[in-house]
Amino acid sequence: MPKIGNNVYVGAGAKIIGPIEIEDNVVIGANAVVVSNIPSNTVAIGLSAKIIKKNIQINDYIMI
Repeated sequence: MPKIGNNVYVGAGAKIIGPIEIEDNVVIGANAVVVSNIPSNTVAIGLSAKIIKKNIQINDYIMI
């Protein structure tokens, strides 16, 4: 079962597969397939999700 941190946005249709950890303040793009751990403050997209941006400010992506 995946462990999902705080302030994580998971886009529509995204899949999180396996016992992985998604840390805090992460954005996962729509239809992404996450099969590995995702560190804090990042954006991950794609089939077999890859990190495309690091050190993000989550408020730029999520309206709180």
